[in-house]
Amino acid sequence: MDETYIKIKGKNAYLYRTVDSSGKTIDFMVSEKRDKRAARKFFRKALKSEHNQSPRVITTDRYPATEMAILEERYYGDISCRTEHRMCKYLNNIVEQDHRFIKKKIKPMLGFKTLESTEKTIAGIEIMHMIKKRQIKRIICVNSEVQFISDIMN
Repeated sequence: MDETYIKIKGKNAYLYRTVDSSGKTIDFMVSEKRDKRAARKFFRKALKSEHNQSPRVITTDRYPATEMAILEERYYGDISCRTEHRMCKYLNNIVEQDHRFIKKKIKPMLGFKTLESTEKTIAGIEIMHMIKKRQIKRIICVNSEVQFISDIMN
């Protein structure tokens, strides 16, 4: 788990991301603040997703708020007591390298204006990156998408 900064209206916001040991994206979240509350919110979001399983090891940098968030999640029972928490700047290299592709798409943009538009844009970028990593095996069409495509074709 790691976070990187992005600009919204010229101010720093934070993109929390988590990647498994094979480089597959588990979850992501945009937050205006980098604190314990945001880290706990991200952990709860990542852990309650249906496609995720309980982590064996969580690797983070040495940011104290993240450490406290993990301790609180253990206390409340959201994270297993058997889950190992490693705090080392250099062991988090898989996530750091994965940030590069997201930042590469965001940097040429003229910036984000609102948190909502940032979340939606980054969600699209993350999904395209997951497709590129062959993490998504099939794409399910939604009726509105099928209708939109058929309207264009006619």
